[in-house]
Amino acid sequence: MKKLILILLLVSTLFVAKSQNLADLADRADSSVVQIEVVEKRNLGIGDPKQFEKEEGLGSGVLVGEKRIYILTAAHVVQDAVKIKVVFTDGTSLGATIRRIDRASDVAVLQLNRPITHLPAAKLGDSDKMRIGDDVFIIGSPLGISHSVSKGIISGKHTEFNETNKDRAMEFFQTDASINKGNSGGPMFNMQGEVVGIISSILSFSGGFEGLGFAATSSIAKEILTQKGRIWFGTDVIPLSAEMCKLFNVPQEGALLVQSVTENSPAYFMGLKGGYLYMSIGDNKVLLGGDFILKFDDIYLNSRENIEKLWDYLNEVEDGHKYTITVFRGGEVKELTWRLR
Repeated sequence: MKKLILILLLVSTLFVAKSQNLADLADRADSSVVQIEVVEKRNLGIGDPKQFEKEEGLGSGVLVGEKRIYILTAAHVVQDAVKIKVVFTDGTSLGATIRRIDRASDVAVLQLNRPITHLPAAKLGDSDKMRIGDDVFIIGSPLGISHSVSKGIISGKHTEFNETNKDRAMEFFQTDASINKGNSGGPMFNMQGEVVGIISSILSFSGGFEGLGFAATSSIAKEILTQKGRIWFGTDVIPLSAEMCKLFNVPQEGALLVQSVTENSPAYFMGLKGGYLYMSIGDNKVLLGGDFILKFDDIYLNSRENIEKLWDYLNEVEDGHKYTITVFRGGEVKELTWRLR
């Protein structure tokens, strides 16, 4: 009987120690987690290029890097933002701009207006070492409740291929840790307090969390953080087929249709124009009235192969490069330029 009591006490002690360990880990990790508040501006799509609506959005993110000036978050949280505010756990609030973005993996890098020197940056862990069944925890702002913690496991590991680049794989973790609106962009931590994922989305039939959450792996996030490419232009574009180009009288067999241009983005200052009239084409709702991009520097966007070359090209350009973009607008071909800084 004494031996049984001793075993029960030992198990109880181990359980408490484990609980305290998670509490300590979450407490330390929380100081690097941020809430991201955005303002988006979109054309109403009713046929007037001057009719816009503003909408506020909310997400999460995490401070990374020795300079303590970069924030990792989800691309969909910030990709259309005209204003970004980053709020830290102590209430400090700083403006930020998009530095790099990858919509395929749903990861973005923000640059703060100035370094945040009094708070620690999170350490990026090795997501390749994570196994299905490993414990993880998430910190974010679900439904606006900032710095909320949820715990779960790695339920699955998935690989997808970018539609425009079949050679480049996107890696995602599946988790049962609770994720809700506002968690997007927040960090997934391993039990060493290292970031191993950036929360992307949930799969839900009810609109609420049903145990199927997804996060881009830290290996993908590291790649985006350290690469020179994936420059954010501030455009939402869709590729057009030869048949679609004929319908719109575009003078080549392929182009990129600019649906929207984010205010104060490189595309905005370059002079690219977005659409202002929603139309249904097949099963798709498309915003028409914007520019058709025909050529990017020396790359004619007249085929899927050349569009694939463009994505690779944009990942290799150096700072200071001067872009020349050829567009079809109002029946005329125009050239627009912009220098990468």
